[in-house]
Amino acid sequence: MKKIKKMLVAVLGLMVASPVVMAAEPVINKGDKVVVGFDDTFAPFGFKDEKGNIVGFDVDLASVVFDKMGVEFEFQPIDWSTKETELNTGNIDMIWNGYTITDEREKVVAFSDAYMDNRQVIIVKADNGIDSKADLADKVVATQAESSALEAILADEAFTKTIDGATPITYATFVEVFADLDNGRADAIVVDETLATYYLSQKDNADSYRILEDNFGEEEYAVGFRKSDSEFVEEFNAALKSVTEEGTFDEIKAKWFVEIKE
Repeated sequence: MKKIKKMLVAVLGLMVASPVVMAAEPVINKGDKVVVGFDDTFAPFGFKDEKGNIVGFDVDLASVVFDKMGVEFEFQPIDWSTKETELNTGNIDMIWNGYTITDEREKVVAFSDAYMDNRQVIIVKADNGIDSKADLADKVVATQAESSALEAILADEAFTKTIDGATPITYATFVEVFADLDNGRADAIVVDETLATYYLSQKDNADSYRILEDNFGEEEYAVGFRKSDSEFVEEFNAALKSVTEEGTFDEIKAKWFVEIKE
C-alpha cells in the first residue's frame, strides 16, 4: 500500500512539474503562402476547366487582391461539407468560393466584407407544371449538402414539412444536384442564383428549365477566415476595397457574369 501511495505521489509530482502544452491556434503569419479552400465544381466562382486548370471569378479576384497585398496563394479543393473543420484545423487558411454569410457560420468563422449579392432560387423543368413553392407539396426537392441553400430550405419549416420526406435530398456537389433534376429523380432543386444563371447560360437547352419567382431569400458572399486571423482580415478588406474602387472588380465580374442581370 505504501508503494502504491509513493507511486501516486511521484506521478502527481510529474504532472505538476510538466506543464500541459496546448496546441497553438493556426494563424496566418506575415510572409506565409496562404491556402484557399474551395469547391472545384462551383462554377463560375472556382472550378476546373476542360484542361484541368483552376479558373473562375473568385480565382481571378483572389489573384488581384493578393497581388495588392503582396501575398502568395494557392487554391486547394476541399470537401465542402467539412470546410469549417478544414479551416480551423489549419489545413486551409480561408474559404473563398461563393461562401454565404449565415448566422451559424458566423459562430465559427470570421467573415471578410461582403463582395457579392445572391439569392437561393428554385429551378424546375419547364414542362412540369410547378409554378410556386405551394406546388412542391409531396414533391422531391434536392440541393447541396452543408450549403447555404440547404440552410435556407430548412429555415422555412412550413415549406419543408410539405415536401416529400419532409426534408430535401442532398448531394456533395451542385453538379450532382442538376443531374438529379435532369434525370427526373428530383422535381425541383434549390441553388445559388449566381451558379444557376451561369450554368444555364452554358447549356444549349436552357429554355427547358425555369427559375421560379418564389425563392428562399437574399444573401451575401464573403471570404471566411479563422477568428484568430483578425489582423490579416483587416488588411484583406482594405485590399478588396481598393480593387473595387479601382474598377478591377467590375472588370472581373463582367468576364464571368455577362448573362447575369442586376
